[in-house]
Amino acid sequence: MEHLVQFAQIQGFTAIALGLIIGFGALGACIGIGIMGSKFLEAAARQPELVPLLQGRMFLLAGLIDAAFLIGVALAMYFAVANPLLGKVLSAAGAGQ
Repeated sequence: MEHLVQFAQIQGFTAIALGLIIGFGALGACIGIGIMGSKFLEAAARQPELVPLLQGRMFLLAGLIDAAFLIGVALAMYFAVANPLLGKVLSAAGAGQ
C-alpha cells in the first residue's frame, strides 16, 4: 500500500513540475520576445535603413527563443508520458513482494 502512495505522490509532484516548466517557459519566452521586439522598434526608429538587416536577425532570435521553450515543453511531455521516476517505485514494489 505504501508503494501506491509513493506512486501517487510522484505523479502529483510531476504534474506540478510540468505546470511550472511549461508556465515559466512560456512566461520567459513571452518576456524575451517582448523585450526583443521593443528594442527592434527602437532601433528601427533610430536607423530606418537597417530595418531589413535587423528584421532578419530578430526573426532568427525569435525562433531560438521559441525553440528553447519548446525544448522545455518536450521535456515536460516526456515526464508526463514516460516518467523515469516511477520506475524506481515500481521496481521497489516488485522487489518488496
